[in-house]
Amino acid sequence: MSADDTAADASTPTPEDRHANARQHVVAVDADDNPEETVNRLDAHTGDGIRHRAFTSLVFDGDGNILLAQRAPDKRLWGTWWDGTVASHPIEGQTQEEATRQRLDDELGISPDQYDDLRVTDRFEYKRYFENAGVEHEVCAVLKLTLDDLSLDPNEEEVAGLMWVPYERLHEHPEWYRQLRLCPWFEIAMRRDFE
Repeated sequence: MSADDTAADASTPTPEDRHANARQHVVAVDADDNPEETVNRLDAHTGDGIRHRAFTSLVFDGDGNILLAQRAPDKRLWGTWWDGTVASHPIEGQTQEEATRQRLDDELGISPDQYDDLRVTDRFEYKRYFENAGVEHEVCAVLKLTLDDLSLDPNEEEVAGLMWVPYERLHEHPEWYRQLRLCPWFEIAMRRDFE
């Protein structure tokens, strides 16, 4: 191998250099959400994607308002779009509830003593491409909870903005909120919630 070959190999990006998500793994699943194997998170979201386990968590106050969170601008997929409230992926061996508790704390500073009704309410499969950046192919669990204490401490690396919105009005009049650019998994979860 020549010195030039060595230099070329050294400059070839490793998965870790491509994106921070390349250092994480998600659980690949079948259409019934049965685990198959763990796969690289970045690989699961590129090309045609790999079906994997995910969740979206909808946080409410006591008056029927949902907390929408704007995804940070540097998110690889759907940056600056509005989500309802947090979404992510459980790691191998982690339940959807455990993963939700972790993300609520990491992204919004919401601790388990602020709610006591966390529950899975739905599950669906979807696939959506985002521009030329990647794809979501997920079996997505929907979890809901109601905050007794509305104190929040958002992590700016994860969340760009927050907004309480009447959930029923959002569903009945989506045109009023179209400028928000709602994440596709949240729109699917909301539509199914009112069917």
